[in-house]
Amino acid sequence: MRIISGTYKGRRINPPTKLPVRPTTDMSKEALFNILNNYFNFSSLTLLDLFAGTGNISYEFASRGCLSSTCVDADVGCVQFIKKTASEFDFPITVLKSDVFKFLEKHQGKYDIIFADPPYGLDQSEFEKIVQLVFENNLLDPEGMIVIEHSKHTKMDHLPHFSFEKNYGGTVFSFYELD
Repeated sequence: MRIISGTYKGRRINPPTKLPVRPTTDMSKEALFNILNNYFNFSSLTLLDLFAGTGNISYEFASRGCLSSTCVDADVGCVQFIKKTASEFDFPITVLKSDVFKFLEKHQGKYDIIFADPPYGLDQSEFEKIVQLVFENNLLDPEGMIVIEHSKHTKMDHLPHFSFEKNYGGTVFSFYELD
């Protein structure tokens, strides 16, 4: 896994092989950031990274100058790896070990971008619940965006606030906005 742009462009990050993750591919990540470049100035963003896994997406945002990232993951190995990597790179990343759904139900705060990359095997209703909880608990900045990464077999375009989706092979990014 590598950082594709920003201050740390080209730096490789090698997570332990035992982590229960499926990192976003470089091709999909590059396509995602090409889209986000058209909407945001990264140096003024706050990010909430749900099901953070290796921290791959948060490192990319941090390399591009993101103000702060909050990573949430239930796996202790993932949390430890993100903390270690963020410290090594001096990235402004806070890491929380928590069940994402419990976090979303109780958390108070606002973010410019909320990125979620749940395990593809989750039930359709759990993917939908992420979007529902973000909007119910007012976690998205009025000009912000939610991005959900999912497989082509999960359909997300029927939910309120759906804006658009982009397909990259078996990976789909669904985007949601308040307006």
